[in-house]
Amino acid sequence: MTVINQTIAKPRLLKINNYFYRRGGAEAVFLDHIAMFEQAGWDVVPFAMQHELNPPSPWSDYFVSEIEYGHETGTLNKIKQVAKIIYSFEAQRNLKRLIERVNPTIAHAHNVYHHLSPAIFSTLKSAGIPTVMTVHDLKLACPSYKMLRDAKVCEECKGGHIHNVLVHRCIKGSTVLSAVVLAETALHRSLGLYRNNLDRLVVPSRFYIDKLAEWGWPREKMVYIPNFVEVHAFDTGWTEGDYFAFAGRLAPEKGIDTLIRAATLAKQKLVIAGTGPEEAALKELAQTLGADVVFAGYLSGKALHRLIGEAKALVLPSEWYENAPISVLEAYALETPVIGARIGGIPEMILEGETGLMAAPGDTQGLAAALAAMNALSPQARRDMGSKAREWISVEFSSSAYLRRTTELYSSLGTSLPVSTQQLTQSN
Repeated sequence: MTVINQTIAKPRLLKINNYFYRRGGAEAVFLDHIAMFEQAGWDVVPFAMQHELNPPSPWSDYFVSEIEYGHETGTLNKIKQVAKIIYSFEAQRNLKRLIERVNPTIAHAHNVYHHLSPAIFSTLKSAGIPTVMTVHDLKLACPSYKMLRDAKVCEECKGGHIHNVLVHRCIKGSTVLSAVVLAETALHRSLGLYRNNLDRLVVPSRFYIDKLAEWGWPREKMVYIPNFVEVHAFDTGWTEGDYFAFAGRLAPEKGIDTLIRAATLAKQKLVIAGTGPEEAALKELAQTLGADVVFAGYLSGKALHRLIGEAKALVLPSEWYENAPISVLEAYALETPVIGARIGGIPEMILEGETGLMAAPGDTQGLAAALAAMNALSPQARRDMGSKAREWISVEFSSSAYLRRTTELYSSLGTSLPVSTQQLTQSN
């Protein structure tokens, strides 16, 4: 492949993700990373999927055509979509054109499966571009990416037994969709699209490093770089209300039914922000138990910050392998302590007794005890917890720490830093 030689005054970072708008946690990290590195003096070029919600970009002509599940489409289009999901030649062609145009110094990918497809990694490898990928979920090990079946942790595909994704119909209970994902996983592994083409994996939690290592990924390819928040973007000094808060998608693995039962047992008020497939069932459960629960619906921005900032604590009762939930960092930035489940990457984000409390996942009585213990503290003691939490993340989970760790990784792969980045990293 011929790459156009250009004289570039500053290093050029190619940022890759399925979506180019704020859709979820992965997109938030992706877009915030772009803004951070542009501010640090890098020339950043995005590569993503076309979508009506995308902000304008001078590079959008190179984006791949949209694949949006749930849209009505004909049989022929469905077949074409399946082919793209498994291996996207369009993504390879468009990326090759983009590489020839911009000659990137390094590439950093986020979520690419099902839309861009990991076929792009062989294109980057052929062009000699160092490539890293942030691990936002467990797709590299589990075909259905959550290690979750029937709302319970499942590791049956360990050891290469990926046929279980079809046996158990892990993808939305569908035989057809599960068969597609099985074919996708088998092809990607046989071609080594991830394993042979990625130089490093950026992993936001130590738990995920350990779990991927258990499933055969070499530790030397993984680098721990935790997620970040810009604490100065979050207000403090909230007046505490008489409730605990949950904010997130109302899905079975989130453990919200356990939380409602625990709040009832502990006689505590609970405010739940979010929507999702379990909403009706959770409302019915709360009514049956006579629980003091308010369903606030979807909240964002200042309304969400106020809800969490005025809560006695944010509660994450998850019952699956969470990675490194940014919601914990946002609560800390608001000076609100966190009660979390001892599962996945959550425990490494809580200094027990200092920034929050923990309980075993799925343990109603244990979670009720944690709620009662947090409630028994004085308002000042809870404020002290929140203050300690904000102080902790302003050092360990700050944007400057993330910039320093990531640029050190890029440098280890042979990338030179612009002067502005060197100054930023040296001053922090």
